[in-house]
Amino acid sequence: MSENQKKILEMLADKKISVDEAYRLLSLVEPEKSTETASFRTVESGKPNPKYMRVVVQPDPEGGSEASPERVNVRVPMALIRAGIKLTSVIPPGAVNKANEAMREKGINLDLNKIKPDDLEQLVDALSDLEVDVQDGKAKVRVYME
Repeated sequence: MSENQKKILEMLADKKISVDEAYRLLSLVEPEKSTETASFRTVESGKPNPKYMRVVVQPDPEGGSEASPERVNVRVPMALIRAGIKLTSVIPPGAVNKANEAMREKGINLDLNKIKPDDLEQLVDALSDLEVDVQDGKAKVRVYME
Protein backbone atom coordinates (compact mmCIF):
# COMPACT_ATOMS: atom_id res chain seq x y z
CA MET A 1 0.00 0.00 0.00
CA SER A 2 1.39 3.40 -0.96
CA GLU A 3 1.87 6.32 1.42
CA ASN A 4 -0.88 8.29 -0.37
CA GLN A 5 -3.36 5.46 0.06
CA LYS A 6 -2.59 5.30 3.78
CA LYS A 7 -3.15 9.05 4.13
CA ILE A 8 -6.51 8.81 2.36
CA LEU A 9 -7.62 5.96 4.63
CA GLU A 10 -6.49 7.91 7.69
CA MET A 11 -8.55 10.93 6.57
CA LEU A 12 -11.52 8.61 6.11
CA ALA A 13 -11.02 7.11 9.58
CA ASP A 14 -10.80 10.62 11.07
CA LYS A 15 -14.05 11.49 9.20
CA LYS A 16 -12.35 14.34 7.37
CA ILE A 17 -13.64 12.95 4.06
CA SER A 18 -16.62 10.84 3.05
CA VAL A 19 -16.44 7.26 1.75
CA ASP A 20 -17.26 8.52 -1.74
CA GLU A 21 -14.45 11.09 -1.61
CA ALA A 22 -12.04 8.43 -0.34
CA TYR A 23 -13.02 6.14 -3.22
CA ARG A 24 -12.46 8.93 -5.74
CA LEU A 25 -9.08 9.83 -4.27
CA LEU A 26 -7.97 6.20 -4.11
CA SER A 27 -8.86 5.77 -7.78
CA LEU A 28 -6.55 8.70 -8.56
CA VAL A 29 -3.56 7.35 -6.64
CA GLU A 30 -3.75 3.85 -8.13
CA PRO A 31 -2.47 4.56 -11.67
CA GLU A 32 0.59 2.34 -11.19
CA LYS A 33 -1.75 -0.62 -10.65
CA SER A 34 -3.80 0.13 -13.77
CA THR A 35 -0.58 0.68 -15.75
CA GLU A 36 0.64 -2.76 -14.74
CA THR A 37 -2.72 -4.23 -15.75
CA ALA A 38 -2.57 -2.39 -19.08
CA SER A 39 0.95 -3.70 -19.74
CA PHE A 40 -0.16 -7.22 -18.91
CA ARG A 41 -3.12 -6.86 -21.25
CA THR A 42 -0.79 -5.70 -24.02
CA VAL A 43 1.44 -8.75 -23.65
CA GLU A 44 -1.56 -11.07 -23.33
CA SER A 45 -3.41 -9.79 -26.41
CA GLY A 46 -0.33 -9.23 -28.56
CA LYS A 47 -1.58 -5.75 -29.53
CA PRO A 48 0.24 -2.64 -28.36
CA ASN A 49 -1.71 -0.29 -26.12
CA PRO A 50 -2.76 2.75 -28.15
CA LYS A 51 -0.92 5.91 -27.15
CA TYR A 52 -2.93 8.39 -29.23
CA MET A 53 -6.38 8.96 -30.64
CA ARG A 54 -6.01 10.45 -34.11
CA VAL A 55 -8.47 12.54 -36.17
CA VAL A 56 -7.36 13.41 -39.69
CA VAL A 57 -9.29 15.43 -42.30
CA GLN A 58 -7.76 15.67 -45.78
CA PRO A 59 -9.03 16.89 -49.14
CA ASP A 60 -10.36 14.01 -51.21
CA PRO A 61 -7.83 13.39 -54.01
CA GLU A 62 -10.69 12.31 -56.30
CA GLY A 63 -12.80 15.36 -55.40
CA GLY A 64 -11.45 17.53 -58.19
CA SER A 65 -11.18 21.31 -57.90
CA GLU A 66 -14.17 21.51 -55.52
CA ALA A 67 -12.24 19.62 -52.84
CA SER A 68 -11.82 21.53 -49.59
CA PRO A 69 -8.21 22.68 -49.11
CA GLU A 70 -8.47 22.59 -45.30
CA ARG A 71 -6.52 19.92 -43.50
CA VAL A 72 -6.88 18.81 -39.89
CA ASN A 73 -4.49 16.50 -38.09
CA VAL A 74 -5.24 16.07 -34.37
CA ARG A 75 -3.34 13.64 -32.17
CA VAL A 76 -4.69 13.41 -28.61
CA PRO A 77 -2.49 11.54 -26.12
CA MET A 78 -4.38 8.76 -24.38
CA ALA A 79 -2.67 9.86 -21.14
CA LEU A 80 -4.56 13.16 -21.43
CA ILE A 81 -7.87 11.35 -21.93
CA ARG A 82 -7.12 9.06 -18.96
CA ALA A 83 -6.23 12.07 -16.77
CA GLY A 84 -9.48 13.79 -17.76
CA ILE A 85 -11.50 10.75 -16.76
CA LYS A 86 -9.69 10.54 -13.42
CA LEU A 87 -10.32 14.23 -12.78
CA THR A 88 -14.06 13.68 -13.13
CA SER A 89 -13.92 11.59 -9.97
CA VAL A 90 -12.91 14.60 -7.83
CA ILE A 91 -15.53 17.02 -9.12
CA PRO A 92 -17.90 17.94 -6.27
CA PRO A 93 -21.31 16.22 -6.62
CA GLY A 94 -23.19 19.52 -7.00
CA ALA A 95 -20.95 20.55 -9.89
CA VAL A 96 -21.34 17.15 -11.54
CA ASN A 97 -25.13 17.48 -11.41
CA LYS A 98 -24.95 20.95 -12.98
CA ALA A 99 -22.59 19.69 -15.70
CA ASN A 100 -24.86 16.70 -16.43
CA GLU A 101 -27.88 19.01 -16.67
CA ALA A 102 -26.07 21.45 -18.98
CA MET A 103 -25.00 18.58 -21.27
CA ARG A 104 -28.56 17.19 -21.37
CA GLU A 105 -29.81 20.65 -22.45
CA LYS A 106 -27.35 20.46 -25.35
CA GLY A 107 -28.56 16.98 -26.30
CA ILE A 108 -25.63 15.08 -24.78
CA ASN A 109 -26.90 12.25 -22.60
CA LEU A 110 -23.81 11.55 -20.50
CA ASP A 111 -23.71 10.99 -16.74
CA LEU A 112 -20.32 11.98 -15.31
CA ASN A 113 -21.13 10.04 -12.12
CA LYS A 114 -20.95 6.80 -14.06
CA ILE A 115 -17.51 7.36 -15.62
CA LYS A 116 -14.87 5.35 -13.78
CA PRO A 117 -11.16 4.85 -14.63
CA ASP A 118 -11.72 1.10 -15.07
CA ASP A 119 -14.39 1.83 -17.67
CA LEU A 120 -11.89 3.94 -19.59
CA GLU A 121 -9.50 1.02 -19.98
CA GLN A 122 -12.31 -1.13 -21.40
CA LEU A 123 -13.18 1.70 -23.78
CA VAL A 124 -9.55 2.07 -24.88
CA ASP A 125 -9.37 -1.68 -25.52
CA ALA A 126 -12.49 -1.47 -27.67
CA LEU A 127 -11.26 1.63 -29.50
CA SER A 128 -7.93 0.01 -30.34
CA ASP A 129 -9.77 -1.97 -33.03
CA LEU A 130 -11.76 1.05 -34.24
CA GLU A 131 -11.02 2.83 -37.47
CA VAL A 132 -13.58 5.16 -39.02
CA ASP A 133 -13.19 6.42 -42.59
CA VAL A 134 -15.66 8.90 -44.07
CA GLN A 135 -15.37 10.18 -47.62
CA ASP A 136 -17.93 12.61 -49.04
CA GLY A 137 -16.29 13.62 -52.31
CA LYS A 138 -14.81 16.79 -50.81
CA ALA A 139 -12.85 15.49 -47.86
CA LYS A 140 -11.75 12.28 -46.23
CA VAL A 141 -12.08 11.96 -42.43
CA ARG A 142 -10.29 9.27 -40.44
CA VAL A 143 -10.57 8.56 -36.70
CA TYR A 144 -8.33 5.85 -35.30
CA MET A 145 -6.09 4.80 -32.41
CA GLU A 146 -2.32 4.47 -32.75
